Amino acid sequence: PLSPAAVVGAGLGGSAAAYFLQQHFGPQVQLDVYEAAGVGGRLATVTVNKQQYESRGASIHALSLHMQDFVKILGLKHRREVAGKSAIFSGEHFVLEETDWYLLNLFRLWWHYGISFLRLQMWVEEVMEKFMRIYKYQAHGYAFSSLEELLRSLGGEAFVNMTQRSVAESLLEVGVTQRFVDDVIAAVLRSSYGQSVLVPAFAGAMSLAGAQGSTWAVEGGNKLVCSGLLKLTKANVISARVTGISLHSSEGRALYQVHYESTEGHGSAFYDMVVVTTPLHPSRSNFTFENFDPPIADFPGAFQPSVTSVVHGYLNSSYFGFPDPKLFPFTSILTTDTPDLFFHAMDNICPVNISAAFRRKQPQEAAVWRVLSQQPLDKPQLKTLFRSYYSVQVTEWQTYPRYDAAKALPPIVLHESLFYLSGVEWVASSMEMIAVAAKNVALLAYNRWHQDLEKIDQKDLMHKVKTEL
Repeated sequence: PLSPAAVVGAGLGGSAAAYFLQQHFGPQVQLDVYEAAGVGGRLATVTVNKQQYESRGASIHALSLHMQDFVKILGLKHRREVAGKSAIFSGEHFVLEETDWYLLNLFRLWWHYGISFLRLQMWVEEVMEKFMRIYKYQAHGYAFSSLEELLRSLGGEAFVNMTQRSVAESLLEVGVTQRFVDDVIAAVLRSSYGQSVLVPAFAGAMSLAGAQGSTWAVEGGNKLVCSGLLKLTKANVISARVTGISLHSSEGRALYQVHYESTEGHGSAFYDMVVVTTPLHPSRSNFTFENFDPPIADFPGAFQPSVTSVVHGYLNSSYFGFPDPKLFPFTSILTTDTPDLFFHAMDNICPVNISAAFRRKQPQEAAVWRVLSQQPLDKPQLKTLFRSYYSVQVTEWQTYPRYDAAKALPPIVLHESLFYLSGVEWVASSMEMIAVAAKNVALLAYNRWHQDLEKIDQKDLMHKVKTEL
């Protein structure tokens, strides 16, 4: 039996990995989860006027089946949707505006962009339909030892290629026009990844699926999923920063020594199995691996800096061409890739607890806006977006991989029972992607531990799964 196992990181990846490991190995497995900062990782909240607001990782796609399951199991609720309209701003004017009337929106898109909109939808739907196969495979206990194998089993070589070429190239190929790519696709990718249409096609498809599907969030904040899963698994959360892992062996099995530092000083502990869910890129962590032969190599790639500013203030609607703030109709503004634009997107956000009486602030009232940008906003930039403001809370992150720098995908298996989860973000970065990767790592760990090779990297799974039903 597996005795102690360690999970490094208590964000969504770490909490989901702990939950799935316990699901497969049984309740007797001892789980230590190491977290230096705070449970929830990037799913953090900020407080404005005694109310909490999501500072990042805000919306979850309707087809996110693992996230839906977590919410059910934990007895959490979906946050009430507060309707609002969005528009795409070019720095001078709005290139696209949403209206209350769905048919008119479609007509406008059609009028501006012709058949591009339809081609985009068909392309995204085809990708999503194939991606959804992962739930069937996982329900049958199948796992993949590399990201390439996982992608291949869902969509063949075409899916692997989608991590190596840009979303712009893929869309132009299926007949979407350059103008649609520049106006609409660029704006969606800037608001989700803070990057251009050069992000890989697969990451792009995932982000575009979120933009056109219905999305939801967790009442009380998405980070409640993390704390909830850790409580449910009764994991032992250790408040410490892991500095490295060294390999020992005992009775022919690998034994991993996890080294950490906490407020009490340095410590270490031994485990049969370790799952690392924090990014192992030199720019993000100084993590050492000792006694591994062959040595565990450095991970290529860099992370995109991004800044979230949560501003409580009065929108300067005249900057957007609305001298009378009462007439400003949008709650979310996306932007095109224009050199002078200093922000990627901004939205009028609602608190994580929405009461039945809650109503959105009128555009002329002070509201809480979340502004996404690459650099912190300076005073003149804040004054451009807001007539005046009460408070600004800035969070700087390195949230997403710099996708244009992606070469090969990172490995999942670092050693016999040492696994790496965060590499999945180089395929696409979303809450559900991380949950899927956590389930895959737990199944992979379980199948390898029990040497059930029939359940790893199987070819022709669609056929196998059909005949198993």
